[in-house]
Amino acid sequence: MNEKAKPKQAATVILVRRAAPKGFEVLLTRRPDSMPFLGGMYCYPGGTVRKDDYAPAMLQRCFGLAPRQAQKIIGAHFSPREALGLWVAAAREVFEEVGILFAVDDSGEPCMADPKRAHRLVEKHGQILGKSLSFLALLENEGLRCDLSSLAHFSYWQTPAQFSMRFDTRFFIAALPENQDPLLTSDEVAHSLWLTPDAALQMFQAGNLPMIFPTFAALRTLADFETLESVFKEFRATRSTAL
Repeated sequence: MNEKAKPKQAATVILVRRAAPKGFEVLLTRRPDSMPFLGGMYCYPGGTVRKDDYAPAMLQRCFGLAPRQAQKIIGAHFSPREALGLWVAAAREVFEEVGILFAVDDSGEPCMADPKRAHRLVEKHGQILGKSLSFLALLENEGLRCDLSSLAHFSYWQTPAQFSMRFDTRFFIAALPENQDPLLTSDEVAHSLWLTPDAALQMFQAGNLPMIFPTFAALRTLADFETLESVFKEFRATRSTAL
């Protein structure tokens, strides 16, 4: 295998919320047509793991999951730090792409965005996209810790060998935090939709929701569940306070 085709580690987040009058919905984001990977496709927020995601300073700002716990879930072929970095990458990417922040204060209480903090987070989201602020600096400035306990490991997929751009991707699932709403668009999101798994599958079959097989497979798996409680009973996070 040449270096160009070597898979990169990546993480993505299946964000879910309650639906009315029953059931639950999944957030699907459409990537801009101009993007070199999955342009025009519907998927879940995510991206490549960076070294900063498992740097010592970043891991000190994490809550709810220890490095060895992450390694036990992911596998011994990762170091404990690298394993935890997959969760960090998932949390960072979902904030960068749709503005949802999985974070708690030093006492472990969820980040309930008051109007002043919400305004600051909008500004800092723009700074992160402009690369003038890091995800770690955002957490440090706000006195927050990255809440990895909200993210449950869901599945694993690898891009086939024939593709020049390849990823080893860990899928996580998380409930939408209270008092937060995802951005409808961003630099990497043309637009987004909340759909029940059944509705998304029907739109896919009709040719109105283009997606690759891992996205479809996750929706097909979730379609077998009736409630968020049943989902998180099967794909258990260490703590799920948003249910």
